[in-house]
Amino acid sequence: VQLQASGGGLVQPGGSLRLSCVASESIHSSIHMGWYRQAPGKEREFVASLRSGRDPRYAPSVEDRATISRDNAKWSVYLQLHSLQPEDTAVYYCFAGGPSNRFWGQGTLVTVSS
Repeated sequence: VQLQASGGGLVQPGGSLRLSCVASESIHSSIHMGWYRQAPGKEREFVASLRSGRDPRYAPSVEDRATISRDNAKWSVYLQLHSLQPEDTAVYYCFAGGPSNRFWGQGTLVTVSS
């Protein structure tokens, strides 16, 4: 499975953006899809994930500012982020699968700066 992330860019503090990730084939709705991010000089960290039958999961740092959604018909997962701050600056990676069998996208850079 190949994943293609897009939607990153330069955003002013307080702004919003929507990240998209499309898979090269269908991902069953019972399989997690979601996002991690890696800020400069830091380890990759979990952001959000979603699978059918369970509530979305969010990192505490974004849970009141993020919405993850999925369109299984389009093999896609999305991440809407609001009230962006400089500390949200990172490369955002989408993923599909569980911890033992996970596929990663190439990452999309989000820069929050005035």
